[in-house]
Amino acid sequence: MPSSVIATYRYHHESGSLYITYVSGAVYVYKNVPLKIYQAMKKAISKGTFLNTKIKGHFAYEKLN
Repeated sequence: MPSSVIATYRYHHESGSLYITYVSGAVYVYKNVPLKIYQAMKKAISKGTFLNTKIKGHFAYEKLN
């Protein structure tokens, strides 16, 4: 099911960086995200809910644009 919050997401294995592009066009990179968290996000029915409960507030981030 498409997310109403997240347009795309990708994971950089070497750095543990999770790149989230929101439907607004904003891009954030969440740092040092464990692979198991990314894998759980891929399986989550609601990507936005997962992001809000398991990633935001748990990992440092940077807004890229």
